[in-house]
Order: sequence, then structure tokens, then C-alpha cells
Amino acid sequence: MSDTLITIIAIFLAATLMFLVPLMSVSEKNDKIAQNVWDTAVSEFVDTVSNAGSIKPIDYEALEQKLAATGNTFDITIEVQHLDENPGKKATITSGDLIGENVRYSTFTQEILNYMYNPTTGDTTNYPLKKGDYIIVTVKNTNKTFAQSLRTFAFKVTGQGTYELASSDSSMVVNSGR
Repeated sequence: MSDTLITIIAIFLAATLMFLVPLMSVSEKNDKIAQNVWDTAVSEFVDTVSNAGSIKPIDYEALEQKLAATGNTFDITIEVQHLDENPGKKATITSGDLIGENVRYSTFTQEILNYMYNPTTGDTTNYPLKKGDYIIVTVKNTNKTFAQSLRTFAFKVTGQGTYELASSDSSMVVNSGR
């Protein structure tokens, strides 16, 4: 009786391992491929924006299409740190000819999208940047990937509020788009 029970458990474990391990391996590889696609897409978008000196709606839509091609849902966060130059002179005792401090102020995704896609007229326009501004783009997935679902099933690890895929890139704008 005990030999039969051990045989049944061994067959069940072998069948589970025979299907679950390769399935997990393939799904992990799919996540790695999606991660590479996201890294490339975000890097290309940031490079294009920093060289052009403006965020163009067509470039933003191309980024969305490349990210969506992986079959995942995502959240794109864009921050533009504008350089607000203060060319005034500081009055100090040691040196009276020092240039004033540069200050940065940020605009974020929703404000940028509202500028590019005018909701009242439906027109699109480029979001202008100037030389010295910084653009920071972060992308995170909002869905649970198949690999994450399998890990949760196999290891009973819950990852509520975590993301599996993420990509980030930043650059200084080298050309003015105004």
C-alpha cells in the first residue's frame, strides 16, 4: 500500500515538474525579451527627444506602440526639468562678477500630454524644450505577467503593488526646439 502511494506521489511530482518548469522558463524568457524591447524603446524615445529639442506626438505614439507590442499594459511617466537661467550677478564680498544660480522647474506627464493633444480642438502640437533641459522617462507595467502569475502559483508569493517590467532613461536636451 505504501509503495503505491509513493509511486502516485512521484508520478504527480514528475508530471508537475515536467510541465511547470519549462513553462516557467519560457515565460521568464518572454519577460526578458519584453524588458529588452522596453529598454530599447524608451532609450530611442529619449534620444530622439533630446536631439530634436521637442516631444513630438508622433514619437510619443511610436513609443506607446512599441511598448504595447509586448502584450503588456503600462504606465508612462515623463518629467521635463526646465532650465530657468538667472543670468544676474551675485553681490558677494569676494567676487562681484559671479553668475547667478540656475533653477530648474518640472513639468510632468499630464501637463505635457495636455499641451501636445489639445482636448478642445483635437489638434496636436510639439512640446518645446530648450538646450539644457532634462527629460526623464519611466515606464512600468500595470498588468501581472504570465511569469509572475506562475511564480505566485508555484511559490505562493504574492507581489501586490509590484511591477515586473520597468524601464527608465534620461538625457539632457542638446538642441532647442523653440
